[in-house]
Amino acid sequence: MVMPIVVQKYGGSSVADIDKLRSVADQVVDTKRAGNDVVVVVSAMGKTTDKLLSLASEAAQGSDNTAAAAPKRELDMLVSTGERVSMALLSIAIQARGYDAVSFTGSQSGIITNDRHFDARIIEVRPHRIDDEIARGRIVIVAGYQGMSYRREITTLGRGGSDTTAVALAAALGAERCEIYSDVDGVYTADPRVVPHAEHMLALDYETMQEMAEAGAKVLNAQAVEWARRNKVTIAARRTGDAANGGGKETLVSAADSGALALSIVVARPVVVVDAEVNAVGRLMAVAQDLELPLGDLSVLGQRVAAWYPLVSVANADGVGAALARAGFDNVRTDRAVVSVVGVESGTDPGKVARALATVGQPDQVFCHPLRQSFVVPADAADDIARDLHRQFVESTAGSAGAALGATAVAVA
Repeated sequence: MVMPIVVQKYGGSSVADIDKLRSVADQVVDTKRAGNDVVVVVSAMGKTTDKLLSLASEAAQGSDNTAAAAPKRELDMLVSTGERVSMALLSIAIQARGYDAVSFTGSQSGIITNDRHFDARIIEVRPHRIDDEIARGRIVIVAGYQGMSYRREITTLGRGGSDTTAVALAAALGAERCEIYSDVDGVYTADPRVVPHAEHMLALDYETMQEMAEAGAKVLNAQAVEWARRNKVTIAARRTGDAANGGGKETLVSAADSGALALSIVVARPVVVVDAEVNAVGRLMAVAQDLELPLGDLSVLGQRVAAWYPLVSVANADGVGAALARAGFDNVRTDRAVVSVVGVESGTDPGKVARALATVGQPDQVFCHPLRQSFVVPADAADDIARDLHRQFVESTAGSAGAALGATAVAVA
């Protein structure tokens, strides 16, 4: 009898120590016992990746204590070990519970990427070994965040890449759905740590979720949502452990068209904001590409061009700003955040744009798109602005339960 395939992904906080990893093993076994074939994608334990990157930074210092950038190929070799530790330990824990399991690296799983190091993109999935092990009745554990380039080099997928691994595998395996487990119970209308009245979303369409992810929401990876959209994979965002405690909440991301006009609020920080002469836009894009900065927005007004780029962490904000300054861009700010209102017609409805502007006050820059309007504001004012916008667009909406079909969150996975 052919059993449905369920792909589960567990983030670093879910496998941060042995006790948590054992709990994940119990949950995986429960899923298998319920009559499913199970493929599990794991991130590195806790802050392992950050610790490895810190070691790389120390190793990159020269004998005269000058700092140098660690080669990205070697960084991929280094940080990919974090997920390998998680996958092996989880396989051991599952086998200790009487179930057969096997662990695979990204390359062993058939994750084929392009030739970029440290932010590779998946171009193909060949899950032949996984298919074989599923046919043998085994639970398969896969190291997330990594793959192998067509040149047979180990590559990593960038922050949040384990989500992409899971969704890409779900698509290739014809899985029933892809469950993304973290320390939050799905998607909210704003970061509940910042906005007390943020509401849980029951369902969300791919386009809005991807827009939110690209605007700075971290509950799901934007590339993972794009994979899901292209392959019609339903994503269930859940909190680790809820299944063992009666089910808990979840947010389903699918192709369903909610038709809802409710909006949600996302804050992106840290960001770097650049203002330059319009004739320097080509050079600006070249520098950003060299620094591997994903472009948030770009606008041209007269002889000036303004752009903002989301950053991975606060720690690299000053370094990126300094690199842009060395490249000749003297109007670079790292003390800014971007607050966005996201949802259907958010950036095309003049009434919504006017209401948001009246709430925000005087932002440095405004960017409008069909599903988003974004405001560059001082970083220390971003949380207050997010709360004000949430009151204006979400809490003031009658029958706010309708919002459950058209918004997302900024909770960190």
